[in-house]
Amino acid sequence: MDISAYIDYSLLKATSSERDVINLCHEAKLNNFYAVCINTAYVALAKQLLENTPVKIASVVGFPLGATSTPAKVYDANKAVEDGADEIEMVMNLGFLKSKNFVSVLKDIIDVKMAINNTPLKVIIEISELNKNEIIKACNICLDAHVDIIKTSTGFSKNGATLTATKIIKKTVKDQAKIMVSGGIEDFDTAVKYLEAGADRIGTSTNIKSPNAPLQVRNAKIYKKYLENNQKETVEIKQTIY
Repeated sequence: MDISAYIDYSLLKATSSERDVINLCHEAKLNNFYAVCINTAYVALAKQLLENTPVKIASVVGFPLGATSTPAKVYDANKAVEDGADEIEMVMNLGFLKSKNFVSVLKDIIDVKMAINNTPLKVIIEISELNKNEIIKACNICLDAHVDIIKTSTGFSKNGATLTATKIIKKTVKDQAKIMVSGGIEDFDTAVKYLEAGADRIGTSTNIKSPNAPLQVRNAKIYKKYLENNQKETVEIKQTIY
């Protein structure tokens, strides 16, 4: 199984440098990952690096706490899209959720979604901070807001994704929204388990490769050598003819 098309290759550390972002984009292109996920400050740079490639750019707003004001989230989301982001990830306001202020949670999401128009919106619900009923409620609010993707975790809290929570989310949303898991997914076998549990996308800062990746790289090198030799022979033939 090739999982490359399911992976969002993430770099969200505060200390991430421009060189780190350049390396991230290079690896994403090399491995045919679905997207890179970066902070808004580097969206414009990633746009240049990934021009004319199928790799998408996802950027985060209200990250990692979700406690910034709605206007701040809207501004950051708009700026990210303007700079070239293909998807926006916003963190749900968990304080509002815990306060049972569900109207404010919903408004926070809808305002961002309306601001970015047709750009896909992911909402991170941070499952490690929620009990089962709160996870279900958070998912239902996301469905009411017509969110495109529900994401389990920021990767900055106590824990990341769990198979149990993934199955709860899948049972709640069914096929009304896609599911993205992140946090602690660092190898091929673990990634496959989450996909089998209902996840549609994998967020990871680890360059996860399929078991046959070394063979694929080797074959690619052989084919490249073949093309080079073939091109060389063609040039020699033309020179002989003319």
